[in-house]
Amino acid sequence: MTMQLSSQAALIDRVVPRSVVNDFALIVSGAVLTAYAAQLVIPMWPVPFTAQTFAVLLVGSVLGASRGAISLMAYFSMGAVGLPVFSAGTSLSFGPTFGYLVGFVAAASVVGWLSERGWHRSVAGVIGSFTIANATIYLFGLPWLAFALGNFGVSNDIAAVATAGLVPFLVSDALKMILAAALLPLAWKFLGKRAK
Repeated sequence: MTMQLSSQAALIDRVVPRSVVNDFALIVSGAVLTAYAAQLVIPMWPVPFTAQTFAVLLVGSVLGASRGAISLMAYFSMGAVGLPVFSAGTSLSFGPTFGYLVGFVAAASVVGWLSERGWHRSVAGVIGSFTIANATIYLFGLPWLAFALGNFGVSNDIAAVATAGLVPFLVSDALKMILAAALLPLAWKFLGKRAK
């Protein structure tokens, strides 16, 4: 029997059948992957370099909007109950990176939604979707960072916040997009052949 996939199917649906058990396993796997990626860290203050955002965007890209967002909610919840899943083995605090963590949920949903609509079948689509998803993370992260810096008595004007939480990450964001743009369209092409 040939499996027909709608334009709203996630990449993972081409290899793993939808079921409650499979969805649960994928959601937990995405949260665990993100937790491990958060441990690949270059310490900086107030916001460290990690592989976390790349994991967030891949989880959303592969699982789709709803499962991607739920997976990142599970990741956030793991830290909220005290598990050391955030960068450098920390748990949830209302420090400078709190807004980014909230933004991860929204970004996974956004990039997953775009992936389900075929954006990740082309290099340009991947770059566009990752740009939008990264902007979503910054939309949540930068205002909170400004608030947190103010609480530390540190300058929190637009230039200071951009210098602390945006500018240092633009090159790594671009590298993540290039890597994803190389991999995701190939995955769709390969898995598209398998699904026929």
